[in-house]
Amino acid sequence: MTPQDELLFLALGGSGEIGMNANLYGCRGKWILVDLGVTFADPYYPGIDIILPDLAFIEERREDLLGIVLTHGHEDHIGALPYLAAELGVPLYATPFTAGLIAGKLEEEGLASEVDLRTVDLGGSVTLGDFAIRYVALAHSIAEGNALLIDTPHGRIFHTGDWKLDADPLIGNPASEAQLRAIGDDGVLALVCDSTNVFNEQASGSEGDLRAGLVEAVKGAKGRVVVTTFASNVARLKTLGDVARECGRQLCLAGRSLDRIVSVAKSTGYLHDMPHLIDWDRAMELPPREVMIVATGGQGEPRAALARMAEGTHPIKLGPGDRVVFSSKQIPGNEIAIGRIQNAFAAQGIEMLTEKQAHIHVSGHPGRPELVAMYAWLRPDILLPVHGEIRHMAEQARLGLAHGIPHAVVQKNGDVVRLAPGEAKIVGHEQTGRLVLDGDVILPADGGTINERRKLSLHGQISVAVARDGKGRLLGAPQLRLQGVPLEEDREAFLSEAGEEAAEAVAAGGDRDIEALRERVRLAVRRVATRWTGKKPIVDVLIIDI
Repeated sequence: MTPQDELLFLALGGSGEIGMNANLYGCRGKWILVDLGVTFADPYYPGIDIILPDLAFIEERREDLLGIVLTHGHEDHIGALPYLAAELGVPLYATPFTAGLIAGKLEEEGLASEVDLRTVDLGGSVTLGDFAIRYVALAHSIAEGNALLIDTPHGRIFHTGDWKLDADPLIGNPASEAQLRAIGDDGVLALVCDSTNVFNEQASGSEGDLRAGLVEAVKGAKGRVVVTTFASNVARLKTLGDVARECGRQLCLAGRSLDRIVSVAKSTGYLHDMPHLIDWDRAMELPPREVMIVATGGQGEPRAALARMAEGTHPIKLGPGDRVVFSSKQIPGNEIAIGRIQNAFAAQGIEMLTEKQAHIHVSGHPGRPELVAMYAWLRPDILLPVHGEIRHMAEQARLGLAHGIPHAVVQKNGDVVRLAPGEAKIVGHEQTGRLVLDGDVILPADGGTINERRKLSLHGQISVAVARDGKGRLLGAPQLRLQGVPLEEDREAFLSEAGEEAAEAVAAGGDRDIEALRERVRLAVRRVATRWTGKKPIVDVLIIDI
């Protein structure tokens, strides 16, 4: 599909899911891409950490893509850039802090000279063909969260990115009610809006309100304190620096992503009032009551600093009397991983405090009161919910219609929405999908490799080696090796029976079709395995003619 004299929206990721945001706008034959993020794998993708959007649609039209415009620096909005941006071959646009994070990612992948990264001033603008784009600062749980006000020949779009309302954000200067009302006064065709917290009846709360709760959490500890939070939340890091100073504790960081965020933040004008940071060795030398550690890993990530502390494999050691403060929300899907870490700490007599017990965390996404306020200020003709599962987006559509927005469109990845001219509606569907980063290789998420790995994880694998002489007769006994097949004490008996069946399959041959023989041996061995275990392992057969 190529946009004609119309305004189109097409999500390649982030609609019908939370994460992996990639949104296309099309007008008069050209496209812009807003954000290009990742999501994180679950056990359905064995061996995989990162999932990327499949950009086949726009890759086939890359000569019509004008640029990639980034709203902010969270991984679900910029994380795919090191893997996919060079292939698209268009400039990237971001405000200074976000650009700093992107630059570091590109440098790590050796792509700094291959990708054209352009920094846009805070509140700045960029024009790409028929799209005139202005950055509008909004509060979020990272520095420089931005909405995009996109002026087109068919009307203006207000693309919120991730946002919240915050009277005391600590970092940055988000647009005021008056500024947002002024945007509404000039007319908004479509509000493309974050749906994450639509079921929350309360507003998300202010970063500035957390200090007292965090001070109480730290002052009440008898030993070392570890605070885990999202590394990208620069405002929270500022607060934690103030808390450490107020509580008379020296501050230590544990986690590469924290080091990176602090470095980029300082280089772009933030966190210059952070206290002096001490290293891990010094943190362990000081009396426990004089130390506060900020650590990554609050979502249960197995290789992050917090998990290693729980296992006792990190240089920072914790014990009875120490306290871990979870200044973060439990992201759905991470409950088991987080619980595993918390159980490990509990078994060691380490105290824990979560946001359910104390006021030590606020969300970066809008609850219902904030959504309703934004509707009233902007007064769009159309509401297009994004950044949510279908239930989140459908609920936001209902909320918007109930509060005076004339039209709402609930779409999902791949749906082509015509916003103008005429009635806003879904007018087509394009193929979308997922890619996985497997080591250094990008693969289809449901391609042969991942499907094979799923089967291996479910059923295991058996290798069979058969040697024949020049007349096709078996030489010696077939050799079998098992991996992941549920046989322990009975393994030798199973190998004996499966070997006999493999030998009979060779003897029953008589033809010279090696592929037919391989299939007979494979089926014979798998039948034995299924009879013994109830599983259907992958059976690989090697036939050697001597």
